[in-house]
Amino acid sequence: MAARARLPLRLPKTLPPLQRRRLAHTEAAAKEPAYPPVVPSLTAKSKSARQRQAEERVQKIHESPVEEKISLYTRIQRKKFVVYPQTFARNADKWYQHFTKTAYIPGLPERFGPVRTTEAGGESSPSAAGGAPVPGVDGDAFADIRALVGRVILQEHSHTKKPKAFLFREQEQNVGPFVRNLVTGLTHSVGRLNPLLRLSSLDIAPRVNFYWRRGQRIIPKGHRRGRLEPTRFQIDDQPLCQIRIPQQLQQFSPLEGSYPAEVPEVTLAPDLMPMFRRQYDNHIFTGAKLPDPACYGHTQFHLVPDRYHRDRFARRQQSDQVEVFLRANGLASLFAWTGAQAMYQGFWPHEDVRRPFVSQAVVTDGRFFSFFCYQLNTVALSVETDADNPRRNLLWGTESLRLYESVQDGEVVGLDDGVVKLLVQFLMNQP
Repeated sequence: MAARARLPLRLPKTLPPLQRRRLAHTEAAAKEPAYPPVVPSLTAKSKSARQRQAEERVQKIHESPVEEKISLYTRIQRKKFVVYPQTFARNADKWYQHFTKTAYIPGLPERFGPVRTTEAGGESSPSAAGGAPVPGVDGDAFADIRALVGRVILQEHSHTKKPKAFLFREQEQNVGPFVRNLVTGLTHSVGRLNPLLRLSSLDIAPRVNFYWRRGQRIIPKGHRRGRLEPTRFQIDDQPLCQIRIPQQLQQFSPLEGSYPAEVPEVTLAPDLMPMFRRQYDNHIFTGAKLPDPACYGHTQFHLVPDRYHRDRFARRQQSDQVEVFLRANGLASLFAWTGAQAMYQGFWPHEDVRRPFVSQAVVTDGRFFSFFCYQLNTVALSVETDADNPRRNLLWGTESLRLYESVQDGEVVGLDDGVVKLLVQFLMNQP
């Protein structure tokens, strides 16, 4: 038997360099997973399952049209705090600033120029704004508008005889018609100078609603005890009248300008304001339906209730609450109106606004007028969306300004040109 021999492996002395070559057509295609990814169950009761349910709901709302998006956002009905724009709670404006993430800036935006100031005794002291002309309004047009205001005042005091009003309805029966006639006449007169008002819609006693979430709480009792629940709020407002326009008003300040603004922080529960929780349908409404072309707000006019008396605040040594009431009214009403406008455009807390929404308001008792401007910079107020959100909503406002002193012998005494000019400037505002 022949013996096995191991022969040496003979290679050439000059070998070509080893190179790793991969041709494009020989690359292996990416393998698709054979099984779907492992995700939490939609029907389980675990934390991961609840998180997935929330993500699925957010994605569904995000892909829905505007009308369905509002319906899905307001579908879940739990007890919510009802925010009343006209409230006599002490320092209500600070609470409302916290609920709506709004910073208050005294005075009006720069485009309105300097305004008149109110002294401690309630009399308005003239400033440089008294003799400043209104942009776009000549002297003759302003004289006609001033005469119109005087005629409306005289009509309500001299030419109209009204019976004694029912209990707590004096403002509604006596002052309400005066303000409506004043707004109608001013809108018609200024409409000749502002073409935007010719395309506007004037609503009488409309309904304005807004629903949002801000903060969270631990459920104290019940079968859901111990769980975290978002704190829900609802505003149901009814201004005396409002003007809607088809084009959006120009912003008062850029979005980045609201970053350094300070918002009061309230650590107490809303129950201590006091504020009460109720359960009913969640509403978001601007005063008109979605197909209406006049979908943007211009100016609201509000009438204070019969219980609001300046002398009564003075007797109770609560004179500081006179302006607090008006400020809270303007803040809550304008936040609800601009927030509903933003929702009508498809924005919601998980898809924040890309442009500011601007509206104006006038709060009056027939003789004193307060002017407010609001700019909505964010609707992302929930805990999930407000974590890294530097935006703040902004409110500008004046103190009470007296329109006239009294009516004597068929003449209006002390008609304030500064207040008339502010009314004209508000109605002249356009994009």
